[in-house]
Amino acid sequence: MIPDMTPHMSENTSLWVERFSPLIRAGGSVLDLACGNGRHSLLLARLGYKVDAVDRDVEALAGITANAPGIVTRLADLEGGPWPYHGRAFDGIVVTNYLFRPLLPMLLDALEVNGVLIYETFMAGNERFGKPSNPNFLLRRDELLDLVRPRLTVVAFEQGEIDVPRPAVVQRLCAARRIEPLLPS
Repeated sequence: MIPDMTPHMSENTSLWVERFSPLIRAGGSVLDLACGNGRHSLLLARLGYKVDAVDRDVEALAGITANAPGIVTRLADLEGGPWPYHGRAFDGIVVTNYLFRPLLPMLLDALEVNGVLIYETFMAGNERFGKPSNPNFLLRRDELLDLVRPRLTVVAFEQGEIDVPRPAVVQRLCAARRIEPLLPS
């Protein structure tokens, strides 16, 4: 069982996101991918970040704009449409409870030098607790770790069963885009 040791800022936000968001450059730009009702967008905006929130749910995005007019919202079908952030780079990218594997390389490309990726979603084994149970929406063991290791420096990684906010099997990762050292000539 993975313990949650960090005090909660809000009952709706992820302790993982709360714990690692201070690693993002102060005042930096953050992408909240598949943001839903914007619980993390609102948290990040309160912490002083410039937030882009993207989702396919127009009503959820309208709620974010009503509660925090400084957050830039974008309506986009992340799975059926084009990647809406070509040429953009973010100081932080936050993803929770969402997995669409074809986007993973694009997320790494959209991370600024010294940028921080904070990712938390369900993994194989979660099917015994309910949804999601489709393998397309469940990470395989060590999948995030294996994906980012060649390009990012892993700050923290956890996987396993949790009880809070509800029983589930999750995988969590915080990683930073490392600066490649110059090789001596």
